[in-house]
Amino acid sequence: MITTNPFDAGRTQGVRRNSGQGPDGDDDTLREECGVFGIYGHEDAAALTALGLHALQHRGQEAAGIVTFDGEMFHAHRALGLVGDNFNAAATMEKLKGPMAIGHVRYSTTGTPIIRNIQPLVADFAFGGLAIAHNGNLTNALTLRTEMIRAGHLFQSTTDTEIVSHLIATSKATNLIDRISDALLRVEGAYSFVMLSRKKVIGVRDPLGVRPLVLGVLDGHYMLASETCALDIVGAKYLRDVEPGEMIVLDDRGLTSLHPFPRQKRRFCVFEYIYFARPDSIVESIPVYDARKRIGMELARESPVPADVVVPVPDSGVPAAMGYAAAAGLPFELGIIRNHYVGRTFIEPADQIRHLGVKLKHSPNRAALAGKRVILVDDSIVRGTTSTKIVDMVRHAGAAEVHMRISSPPTTHSCFYGIDTPQREKLLASRHSVSEMAKIIGVDSLAFISIAGLYRAMGHTARTEDDPRFCDACFTGDYPTRLTDRAGGSSSRQLSLLEEVA
Repeated sequence: MITTNPFDAGRTQGVRRNSGQGPDGDDDTLREECGVFGIYGHEDAAALTALGLHALQHRGQEAAGIVTFDGEMFHAHRALGLVGDNFNAAATMEKLKGPMAIGHVRYSTTGTPIIRNIQPLVADFAFGGLAIAHNGNLTNALTLRTEMIRAGHLFQSTTDTEIVSHLIATSKATNLIDRISDALLRVEGAYSFVMLSRKKVIGVRDPLGVRPLVLGVLDGHYMLASETCALDIVGAKYLRDVEPGEMIVLDDRGLTSLHPFPRQKRRFCVFEYIYFARPDSIVESIPVYDARKRIGMELARESPVPADVVVPVPDSGVPAAMGYAAAAGLPFELGIIRNHYVGRTFIEPADQIRHLGVKLKHSPNRAALAGKRVILVDDSIVRGTTSTKIVDMVRHAGAAEVHMRISSPPTTHSCFYGIDTPQREKLLASRHSVSEMAKIIGVDSLAFISIAGLYRAMGHTARTEDDPRFCDACFTGDYPTRLTDRAGGSSSRQLSLLEEVA
């Protein structure tokens, strides 16, 4: 039994067509899809889950949810907005009873930002209740969904996560673990799931390991999370990454590790190191902060330019800029100051101030820029609109020259594995050469790290076609799975079969 309405009655927001537009009207940023957290057997399971979701807030700021089980009943709280806005009241946390919990923070890549799409999704099955939270994207979701609807299935959300619930429900397997394995054998794409049944917390990672999932322990109680920063905030010990294709089962017998899927070559998302993961996390046993500094150092070796100062585009460009400055022997300065207190409600309603978005978020530190030859270091260029505004701002602050260095290769292809990217034709690098991009953005020079340089920075001598080691499809177009929905003429991100009207 669920003590809250699983559809959380309330006014829904208007449908969003997944255009890549962010919550503040800025559509020039790649955005992560989701973060997940789960814990078994701790008396403060809900509170620890809320803290873990706080640490994962960078992976999704649209909505948050927690589901617990107290031995008899499931308890759920889900809402639009930030974790701190929704799980800060004692009355809310007191309702989330039980020693087992899973949680989710969301930025939608499929489905629209409405209450009933907020995860964890909860459903009643023949074997009992099951809550599911998902990080990633399924590339055959639309195909499966269409088949199910024609077969008479009823969907209550527009997320691909619910498809997995239907696959579990219709599996012919006789126990929960086999049902989950059977269901996931039918899906394609990238995923890390945490699930909560009446007796277990289950974590599972896709066979390619595209999306992250880590295992930790606190006072003898195991937990799962998208990143180690979520373990750190609750004082848990990081044990290891969940292996690609591995299923972790947490119950009263402890921890069980299963490998129900055929083994494949690892293809972890390299953009986690470049941008998505928090810099204090350890991902695939590599500290993200160190990786970003090494990328910056490699970028400096590949693309030097005479300059006076290296300036990061905050916040994601900071570690790479530090590495660049160290390798180039140049001063590192905070020439751009970020305002962390710009709320989305302030800049959404008024068209006449939306164009000021960059100035609302970033201010030039004129003392560090005036009269200087400046190297700006950023993590990526998507459409180029934000970069153009930042370069213009730095020039108006008195910079003598502005050079831009990017700590990723040119983003030439869309992601279909859970990263919210614009359609390919809207990606600047898919339509223009680097020299053309430099003119559009207005810099004196522009350079990206090469694919080879990125792999060197990650500790590999080169990228090989037979074993590329990472998912780098956004740079190379080398997608590691079939794009079934795409091949059928539809993007897997277009799953909204129902229109919600505010």
